[in-house]
Amino acid sequence: MSVTPTRPAPGAAATGVRTRTTGPAVVALLLGALAYTAWVLELVIATGLDPVRAYVSELAAADQPLGGLFRATDLVAGLLVLVGALTALAAPARFATTNRRPWTMAGFCALALFGAATALDSRLPLSCAPTSDPVCAARETAGLVPATHTAHAVSSTLAMCGALAALVLLTVAARRYGQWPALARLGPPLVLAELAATVWTLAEVAVLTAGRDTWALGVGQRLQVLLVALYLALLAGCLARRPARTGTPDVPPPPPTPPRGDR
Repeated sequence: MSVTPTRPAPGAAATGVRTRTTGPAVVALLLGALAYTAWVLELVIATGLDPVRAYVSELAAADQPLGGLFRATDLVAGLLVLVGALTALAAPARFATTNRRPWTMAGFCALALFGAATALDSRLPLSCAPTSDPVCAARETAGLVPATHTAHAVSSTLAMCGALAALVLLTVAARRYGQWPALARLGPPLVLAELAATVWTLAEVAVLTAGRDTWALGVGQRLQVLLVALYLALLAGCLARRPARTGTPDVPPPPPTPPRGDR
C-alpha cells in the first residue's frame, strides 16, 4: 500500500516566504529609524543652534557647518523608509489578498509618501537658520530668501502628513486584523503622543510667524521626530515576527487532504 503525502498547510508554506520577503523591509525600516534620529548628535557635537528653540531642519541649513552631514542622513533615512515601505507592499506572502487588508495597504502607502518626502526635503535645505540668525529671520519675513524655503516647507508638511497617516492607518490595521500585537498595544499611545507633539509644534510655529518669541519650538519638533522613529522601529520589530493568528484570517485555509491508500 502506498501513501500519498498530504499537502503542507498554507500557513506553513508561507512562513518561510514571509521571512525572506519581509527581511529587507525590516532592515530598511530599522536603519531608516536610526538615520532619522541623527539630530541627537547635537547633544555631543557643538552645532551653534539652540535645540530648545531651533527647527531640526536648521541643522541641515546650507550655511551651517554640519549641514552636509544632516542633509545626507535625512536623504538616507527617507530612501530607506521608502524602500522598506515598498518592499513590505510587494511581499507576496503577507499581502496575497491585499484587497482584504485596505488599512494595511493604505498605511504602507502613507509610509512610502513619508519616505519620499523626507528624501526630497533633504534636497531642498534652508539657506540659513531663522531662529538663531536675526538677519535670516528678517530676510525670510521680507520674502528675500531663496524659493527653497517655501519648497522645504511644502516637502516637510508632506513628510509629516505621511508619517501621521501611516501611524494611524497601521495602528488601525494592527487592531482591526488581529496582527502585530505589539503595535496594536503600543500604537495608540504613540499616535496620541505624536498628535500632541504635532499640535505643540504647529502652535509654536504660529507664534514664531506672528513675530513673537517661541517657547520650546525645538523641543516639540524633536519630540515629534523622535516618536516617528520609535514607531518605525516598533513596526520593523512587528514585521520581523510571525503575525498573530488571533484575528479573523484573510482567507480560511482549506481542510487538510486525508491520506489516500492504494492497494
